[in-house]
Amino acid sequence: MRSRFPFSACRAALMPTRRQVLEKWWLLPVGATVGVFGYMGYYASRVTFGKEKPGAPAFVAGTAVRVAALSDLGREWAQQEFTYDRRPCLVMHLPAATSGSLNVGGQHYAAFSRTCTHLGCTVNLVKDPEVLAFSFSYRPPDGEPKLGCPCHFSVFDPLQAGEAVFGKARAPLPRVRLEVRGAALWATGIEAAPAVGT
Repeated sequence: MRSRFPFSACRAALMPTRRQVLEKWWLLPVGATVGVFGYMGYYASRVTFGKEKPGAPAFVAGTAVRVAALSDLGREWAQQEFTYDRRPCLVMHLPAATSGSLNVGGQHYAAFSRTCTHLGCTVNLVKDPEVLAFSFSYRPPDGEPKLGCPCHFSVFDPLQAGEAVFGKARAPLPRVRLEVRGAALWATGIEAAPAVGT
């Protein structure tokens, strides 16, 4: 038995007309714009307000490595680069204690991995606050040096245990455990590296 309605008539009844399509075309760019700006707002709030605070140090013990003589770090913000657990690291003489730092005769020393927790570039100690303001768009409120990533301009504060204080990085820099042996500092452990991109 043949259908009363031919197939072409059914299809025509279900398909929108050209006029109906043209009346709704504006939904596509508007929806795309809302989606893009919505994602940008989410991302901006995530990197601004979603930064992780450093907790108590969680060092993973490793082979002891001599990193610097105390005499090489005689003044505040003196630094020495070294490698630990196949990671580039930096030891510094800080003006004040921070979580995970080492006190030797009233002097404070701390060491961090130099691998940025955003995408793995190598951070450097930036001592001049004007360089931070110009190159990183970040003016430190305390005027103290910071660790800066030259790739995407994340900034980490060694006086706040390596916390990410500006830029795309959210996780703090892993800290290195220091011990004093004789007249030198030794690295004896390091925190686990966060997943790149956190």
